[in-house]
Amino acid sequence: MKEKGLHPKNKFAKGYDFDALIKVNPALKEYVLKNTFDAITIDFSDPKAVKELNKALLFSYDLITVWDFPDDNLCPPIPGRLDYIHHLSDLLSSEENIKILDIGTGATCIYPLLGIAEYNWNFVATDIDLDSLDSAQDILDDNSLASKVELRQQFDETHILKGILENDDSFSATMCNPPFYKSAEEAQGANRRKTRNLGNNAIRNFSGNNNELWYVGGEKAFLHTYLYESSLYKTKSKWFTSLVSKKENVESLETSSKKLGVTEFKVIPLSQGNKVSRIVCWRF
Repeated sequence: MKEKGLHPKNKFAKGYDFDALIKVNPALKEYVLKNTFDAITIDFSDPKAVKELNKALLFSYDLITVWDFPDDNLCPPIPGRLDYIHHLSDLLSSEENIKILDIGTGATCIYPLLGIAEYNWNFVATDIDLDSLDSAQDILDDNSLASKVELRQQFDETHILKGILENDDSFSATMCNPPFYKSAEEAQGANRRKTRNLGNNAIRNFSGNNNELWYVGGEKAFLHTYLYESSLYKTKSKWFTSLVSKKENVESLETSSKKLGVTEFKVIPLSQGNKVSRIVCWRF
């Protein structure tokens, strides 16, 4: 199964070799099947199948052999997450000794794992949820990568950079996958729609705890808080970046960025399958 539109450096851009993936994660084998077109695949509406596939993709890196996290946390799609890392690498092509601030790393610690596996970057990774940070720390310890990533807890959920950044911090870039919804109710409604669209009402492949899925005011409010706080810490990072899922949020962000003294604002399009998103990048 070929993935459309992935970064040319993405190791999954040409599709999945299921035989090789089963070797690195034998638990995937029971979920592999032939679809009506006689293609080898999995049932993407089955959360267990999706999790084992993404584990296998991650384990295709020799550096990573353990990736355990609670089922109620989001299982990130590895090819799409890897694209963010590759585009960030393009943005930082002239940089050496790269250090990234990952905002909202979650229980899976996925961006640091991929950034280390692909480019040997160093990270500071944040989250507001202590259980997620505990899970992330276990993953780092189990893969002997704890020296590459410093975890920090954000104690005030209204802030993003405030309370996290320290006096001697200096980052090549910040990165973030912001919460999408305005409330738990909105997230649950989207979950129901997605389940219906997958044609399987019995199984949910869309999990995630509150702070992963929603923020008061939704994605737009989160992004504007992030942009404003970046203007308070202009010299702490050469670039500030974020995934932005709603196209209309880019325009308001760009308008606000000019008022806050941003000197460069760029949008990097992302495409995986039928899903279109973008990375927004700005600097002062």
